[in-house]
Amino acid sequence: MLSLSKHEGRIGRWLRLVPFLALLFATGCGVNNIPTFDEAVKAAWSQVLNQYQRRADLVPNLVETVKGYAAHERQVLEGVVEARAKATRMQLPDDILTNPEAFRLFQENQAALSGALARLLAVVENYPDLKASQNFLALQSQLEGTENRIAVARRDYIEAVRIYNTELRTIPGRWWAAWLYPDAKVKETFSVGEEVQQVPKVDFSGTDS
Repeated sequence: MLSLSKHEGRIGRWLRLVPFLALLFATGCGVNNIPTFDEAVKAAWSQVLNQYQRRADLVPNLVETVKGYAAHERQVLEGVVEARAKATRMQLPDDILTNPEAFRLFQENQAALSGALARLLAVVENYPDLKASQNFLALQSQLEGTENRIAVARRDYIEAVRIYNTELRTIPGRWWAAWLYPDAKVKETFSVGEEVQQVPKVDFSGTDS
């Protein structure tokens, strides 16, 4: 009887370890990957929005500065103002990262502003005094720096989404999603052509001395 009791005690101790061992196994198999990768996507998306907002905040001063030297470039100036308004007025739904239509519209609005700014900066080439303006040079430098930060933020977001989406589409991530995270959905990512997303630049090499 004593031997049997000891045997039962050992079995009981092993049984108590089963939940811990199961948790340890699950952790090793990536059960936490989906929420971890999801948080990384959200953080990267926040940086994308921050950088686009930084750019939008620069536009009014840039437009006013250019207007002071090239007021008759009305069509180009209005194009920038309208593109900025459209980009900043858009109400982003809570599900934008899993909403193809909303994400596409966000991309298009930001790409339209990029294009309008590129056209504005191209016009500057016709105004040597504007190109030499310290105020304009400072704004142009800030804009170029912001565009570079946008490119980095987009790249980081694209990579975060790639990792997250791959986890949802492959095993064992697909199993964990089905069992533990049924609300997890594939995220949208940027698909606008690189030519649209090139950083607006102005070549100052020809500035009159």
